[in-house]
Formats: sequence, C-alpha cells, structure tokens
Amino acid sequence: MSRRFLFVLGSARLDGNTELLAREAAAQLPGEVEQRWIRLAEHPLPDFVDVRHDSDRVRPTSDTETGLLLDATLAATDIVIASPLYWYSVSGLTKRYLDYWAGWLRTPGIDFRATMAGRTLWGVAALAEREPSVAEPLVGTLNNSAAYLKMRFGGVLLGNGSAPGDVRKDTDALTRAKTFFAQEAPLARFPHQDA
Repeated sequence: MSRRFLFVLGSARLDGNTELLAREAAAQLPGEVEQRWIRLAEHPLPDFVDVRHDSDRVRPTSDTETGLLLDATLAATDIVIASPLYWYSVSGLTKRYLDYWAGWLRTPGIDFRATMAGRTLWGVAALAEREPSVAEPLVGTLNNSAAYLKMRFGGVLLGNGSAPGDVRKDTDALTRAKTFFAQEAPLARFPHQDA
C-alpha cells in the first residue's frame, strides 16, 4: 500500500509555528507520497457526545464535517497530529477530533480499531518553552492513543516558537524535520507495558 499522509492541523492560527514545522517535515517526503491537509478550525466538529451504549449509531455521511474527517482518517496510512502545545497537551480542536475516535470505534460498518491497527500516528508541536519535558502530556496523549489502537507511533517533532514565525529560528527542530518521517515507527506501547 502506498503511503498516504493526513496532516490534521489543530491550531486556531493560520500558518502558525506548528504548521510551519509540519510543512518543513512534509517537504522531505518523496513526491509520490500523497499528502492531505485538513485545518480543524475550518471543519468544526460539534461537541462530542458519548453515545457508546446507544444502539442507533450510524456512519456519518461524507458531506458532514464528521464524515469528511472520518473518511480522511480511514484513507490515511499515516496521520500527523499537528497541534501546538496548549496547556501542556493538544489543542481543544485536536482533542475534540481525538474524542471522535472513541465514537468511531463503535460505528457500525467501519471497524475503526482494526482499520487503524498497523497505521502510523505522528505528532508535530510548537511550544513556547525551551524545556521539551513540558510536552510530555501531549506526547503521552498521542502515544497512548496509538497504543490503544495498535498503531505505530513515530514520536513528536517538537519546535520552539511563540511569536509568528519563531520556529524558523529553531535550527535544531528544522534539522530534525528533514528526517522525521524517514524513521521506521515502532508499534506504540503503553508506558506500563513490559518491553
């Protein structure tokens, strides 16, 4: 199966530091690799309602925001969550998208968990702090989501930037971006699992 990347942009800001860093990494992908970019702010999802015990679940149609995101997610071999670090985790837009994964697990006819197994989840995040350990909750959210679905986890490309364009000054992050998607991503594991 040829690789198809879905870049899920979780920032409220157009062309923010996270997106700039994600685009730098994506520019290194071979030309034949399909890339789809979806800005969550342009495709607002309604509040997620947990109806996992209701029996009237139906697959959302492709002409809804939920259906568009579901179809794009199912079509991707690689999903890149590009979310700035907001209060030490993913943005609210990103969290809402991930909440929908819980609903898709129980949507008849798509077998979301089996479909996602073996695919790769990546993260890209810009943060205002110089200490990368403040992003551990964000990394944990993505790693544990991937582990739950038996996905591969490519890690999170972190860059420093607060004001618009600041990430362009983070030469270490820009260097890491050049090879970020070239690495072989291992199966995700929960932190408490034995190696």
